[in-house]
Amino acid sequence: MTQPKPQTALITGAGSGIGKATALAFAKSGLNLALVGRSLDKLDAVATIARTSGVTVTTHAVDLAEVEQVRDRMAAVVQSLPQLDIVINNAGMGYTGSLMEMSLTDWQQVMNLNLTSVFQVSQAVLPKLRQQQQGTIINVSSIAAHQTFPEWGAYCVSKFGLRALSTTLAAEERAHGIRVMTVSPGSVNTPLWDTETVDADFDRNAMLTPELVADAILHMALMPMAAAVEDMTLMPNAGTF
Repeated sequence: MTQPKPQTALITGAGSGIGKATALAFAKSGLNLALVGRSLDKLDAVATIARTSGVTVTTHAVDLAEVEQVRDRMAAVVQSLPQLDIVINNAGMGYTGSLMEMSLTDWQQVMNLNLTSVFQVSQAVLPKLRQQQQGTIINVSSIAAHQTFPEWGAYCVSKFGLRALSTTLAAEERAHGIRVMTVSPGSVNTPLWDTETVDADFDRNAMLTPELVADAILHMALMPMAAAVEDMTLMPNAGTF
């Protein structure tokens, strides 16, 4: 009996945090990987671990914040892959600060990475998925796509926009055999909290781990194509904070 070919997943922001955890969870489940991120060194480190599971892994350095070139760069990545079944749009950034005092440059930076880059990556992968008449896109969003938080205005707006993008894309692509889903986690203990653009003092031990979110994404991705979790909200047991 002919064994089915292993699926291939493309993951953005795969060098750390949720992206890294998702890559390793997928590898353990036998999925081949195409890892995308800014730092080739970080991607190669993840790839080295993933390959111990016996899967094929390629790494691709793409700065998704440079939205003018994302679609073309990602289309080239897709063209280099013999197969593509699953796309995880995970790359993103946090930002804290009042809307009144936020500069236009900072606003655009948040929207570019958290929303516009997902739009551009989706445009790059859809021709291949449509050709196959099958595929799965999972967008990593946030509880901030469902409720707003003071000092997190730009981040919330970007995630509300991502939620709208996901549901609209799902409606448009359903007829092509493509499902588009969203996972909306609460606070997750990732390097996001250590970045210059985030100033927040929360108990990180009470947060979700990247591995818990990765397990949820894996579950969604491997569900039969006849089903879709349109938006999974995954919260720490401690609640919203």
